[in-house]
Amino acid sequence: MVDIKLIRDNPEIFKQACKSKRINVDIDRLLTLDNELKGVKTRLQDIATEKNKAGKDIAKLQGDAKSAALAEMTKLKQEESGLNEKVKQLEPELNNLLLYVPMPPAPEVPEGKDDTENVEIRRWGTVRQFDFTPKDHVALGLDLDIIDIERGVKLSGSRNYFLKGDGAMLHWAVLKFAIDHMAARGYKPMAVPLLMRDEAMRGTAYFPGGEEQAYRMERDELNLAGTAEVPLTAYHSGELLDQSQLPIKYVAMSTCFRREAGAAGKDTYGLYRIHQFDKVEQVVICENNEDVSRAFHTEILGNSEGLMQALEIPYRVVNVCTGDLGRGQVMKYDIEAWMPSRNNWGETHSASRFYDFQSRRMNLRYKDTAGKKNLFCHTLNNTVVASPRILIPILELYQNADGSITIPKVLRPYMGNREKITK
Repeated sequence: MVDIKLIRDNPEIFKQACKSKRINVDIDRLLTLDNELKGVKTRLQDIATEKNKAGKDIAKLQGDAKSAALAEMTKLKQEESGLNEKVKQLEPELNNLLLYVPMPPAPEVPEGKDDTENVEIRRWGTVRQFDFTPKDHVALGLDLDIIDIERGVKLSGSRNYFLKGDGAMLHWAVLKFAIDHMAARGYKPMAVPLLMRDEAMRGTAYFPGGEEQAYRMERDELNLAGTAEVPLTAYHSGELLDQSQLPIKYVAMSTCFRREAGAAGKDTYGLYRIHQFDKVEQVVICENNEDVSRAFHTEILGNSEGLMQALEIPYRVVNVCTGDLGRGQVMKYDIEAWMPSRNNWGETHSASRFYDFQSRRMNLRYKDTAGKKNLFCHTLNNTVVASPRILIPILELYQNADGSITIPKVLRPYMGNREKITK
């Protein structure tokens, strides 16, 4: 959530943020409600003062003077009641509008309408040139009997799958390597719940606006999380931390669930866009300082680049444009791996910084020792690895002419020190 004081002081910045992020919020209506509510609350304070004074005066009055004072007190109470009803009407609309206001993008974010206008920053690695006709990951998986999409669809509908034998082992190897990779970098591993209350979804800004993408457990009023970002970021919601506790660095592996509503016909082939997957996610909670946030943004991006380099998968980093940013994201970097079957780069990671957008929504603060005041924390997150999507470049780039798959060196200790997956 955005600090309403910033909207009052700089409404045009937030109107432009709505325009550039393609998010429709009536900022003028919000300010009208805010101004009206401020007037009502000011009058309520005045009435409270008048009632207090009148109450003291009535005790000293007699006769007609006392009757007149009592009548005036009745009027004040009636006005007060009407104004309290007005507050009950105005506050929900104002608070609801505030939930939709986007954070303005950082100055270095490029303007653009969608992901086709993201700006490449750098590339790493060399794209493999095959001296034989390569297969895609689905064909490789079927030949090696490690992927079964047909039975996944039979049991669970479209965009579902089974990983079998060495396919499952490779999937778990990537995830376990990612956890070890992050633990070695000082991130605390967490095992997290997957069912989230609406408060956690709102706090991390998945609600409102993302309800159509979430699997809802109506009977229990719970939601299946689409990422461990939700439980990790909301873990300290409603708490007042001490500055000495910051920064907090968490990493978690979780199963993730996404309905992919509105994605019909887009990236539906194979394991790229699916309803259920496993992901290792990193989250940082730090002090309210833009320079500190920028430094951690670089760090979490570097953590994921380090993993990709260890896997020896060629990738590029892009600066995500305004039209491809989420409501709360100030800036986002995507890592895209080279995927031969797509003959293109495919997104594998998203590193985001939010400043205090999420922490305001979940009331996550810390006690600033220097300023002697309570401040809202800054939050950041990034994918460490998501599987089975990462299996697409691994299988396709590490395939051999005989149909076998060479196991990346860093994953071999997790697969019995074997070098290849074969029939």
